[in-house]
Amino acid sequence: MLEGRALDFRHKEVININNGRKLGYVTDVEACFEDGKINSIVVPGNNKRINLFNTNDIVIPWDKIHLIGEDVILVNI
Repeated sequence: MLEGRALDFRHKEVININNGRKLGYVTDVEACFEDGKINSIVVPGNNKRINLFNTNDIVIPWDKIHLIGEDVILVNI
């Protein structure tokens, strides 16, 4: 089973195993405070413009994480 702390995910590169595309680095995690489980990880979207009100972040559900390595996270999206 995949386990970890939120701080362990920061600065890990996320790669989609379906096409080998680098999605970016984890910038945030979404967790349930009641049970302490991580629900998803967040990487910045590919929007080059800075927009303070509309983000294109990619939210990756926990069940789409295939493998968490020392430097990278492999996802299946």
